[in-house]
Amino acid sequence: MIRLGGPIPETGSDPLLLARACREFGYRAAVCPEIDSKDSGVIHSVREAFDREDVLIAEVGCWSNLVDPDEAGRRRSLNYAYERLNLAEEVGALCSVTYIGSAAANSQYDPHPFNLSPEGFELAVDTIRNVLDTVKPKRAKFALEFMQWVLPDSPEACLDLIKAVDRPQFAAHLDPVNIILTPRQYFNNGELIKRCFDLLGPYIVSCHAKDIRLDNRLSLHLDETLPGTGNLDYRSYLRELDKLPGDVPLLLEHLETTAQYGQARDYLTAVLTAFSRAFAHDSCVSGEPCMEKK
Repeated sequence: MIRLGGPIPETGSDPLLLARACREFGYRAAVCPEIDSKDSGVIHSVREAFDREDVLIAEVGCWSNLVDPDEAGRRRSLNYAYERLNLAEEVGALCSVTYIGSAAANSQYDPHPFNLSPEGFELAVDTIRNVLDTVKPKRAKFALEFMQWVLPDSPEACLDLIKAVDRPQFAAHLDPVNIILTPRQYFNNGELIKRCFDLLGPYIVSCHAKDIRLDNRLSLHLDETLPGTGNLDYRSYLRELDKLPGDVPLLLEHLETTAQYGQARDYLTAVLTAFSRAFAHDSCVSGEPCMEKK
């Protein structure tokens, strides 16, 4: 079924022990361990160890401001993006993922009116093409994570970018929590999730798992929270994810302790188990598999 994963538990630097720690923690996918992108021997060892333990390396993180208004800063970020995408290619990861960045000075992804403007869109397209045309990956994809105030901020915006970039190695990365922007979307996020998969399904390469909670403080407060403690419609999320061909991993993130990751893992494992059981019988009146309550 769906490959659940997340950050690798702390177990030193031995590739085989890292991969085994993932399996022992209940993962079948993981983010790439921190390794020297220029050490071909270590890269080969990591790839071999994770293949041996059947743990999919889902992502190589590349978190940098690719549209930094400072020219020197932008060049450093682009060089880092080349390095990380090349590492994804060499280590056997599905993708290298980042945010596009921001026009706000001295920031990584701060709000700025340029970010969502037509000019910002064109700069994003040119930047993505630059990264892909420089590295020329054959297997690994390059992807942007959804963000609230930088592109892509909706499934429609992501699809527009994919079409405009027009490169087969540019993919979609799905994190629905990051694009729940209004109370209407919050209470009906299953519809938003389904729209994401309807529009982006063939392009989705990796997904993130977290949750969201609407507070009663004014003006508006939507807070990220641990899976199972918010309102994200995981039944819809897992149903749509399960329809995708191949291995599209679902990765936990942004938790503070191993215990929290364990709690989130157990919640998602329970939902996945209920999901699997529902598909094992055909007693629904509608003729579709029954999904138990979240």
